[in-house]
Amino acid sequence: MLGEHSSKQYDNELEAIRSKVLLMGGIVETQFLDAMTCFRIGNPERADRVMREDDVVNQLEVSLDDACSHLIVRRQPAANDLRTIMATIKVITDLERVGDEATKIARVAKNLHKRGNGVVNHYEMVRGIANTATDMLHDALDAFARNDGKQALQLIAQDAIIDHEFRSIMRNLITFMMEDPRTISAALDTLWVAKAIERIGDHAKNIAEYVIYVVEGKDIRHTKVAAPAISEELPE
Repeated sequence: MLGEHSSKQYDNELEAIRSKVLLMGGIVETQFLDAMTCFRIGNPERADRVMREDDVVNQLEVSLDDACSHLIVRRQPAANDLRTIMATIKVITDLERVGDEATKIARVAKNLHKRGNGVVNHYEMVRGIANTATDMLHDALDAFARNDGKQALQLIAQDAIIDHEFRSIMRNLITFMMEDPRTISAALDTLWVAKAIERIGDHAKNIAEYVIYVVEGKDIRHTKVAAPAISEELPE
């Protein structure tokens, strides 16, 4: 009876941590969306809000890491329970870094607005990769919430699409800068934004990999398990 009570208490504590991780995920999702809106329309007030929210995300990372550490010390989990906590700690780290990347985008957008550069064309250049990364982040959090390994595996395949789109953006921006040196400053800012978006896609993929680690007990990092799924989607 005591064992059942202890196990239920552990489950409740772990679920409380997971709920806060999902809250953190919702915050960084909103940060990313708001940052891209700033890049599209140049809203300095919204950019400032994104940057302020980064402090909230940082505090959540610290408090959640502490909660996970205390749970390990008190409950001494083993097997799948330990895998779940370790994966959750890694998810927390990736979400904090998504917040960092969103903050970078907001900062660039604010600077572009201050300089008076038109950002609409540059936004159109990154709109596709931004939409893909947004979907990946949302789906990664959904897979984490439901421990859905199948959804996580499908999501991982999308990372190759983002990488391909980033390389295409980089080639186009280099061409613009070579043809008209006056575009260099704005083009470099756009490249920084594209790279931040690509990194957000990487973090979403990482979260999906941790879900598979929890559900199946497999560490698929740095493997090609999802590569065949997207081979037909990439243009030559």
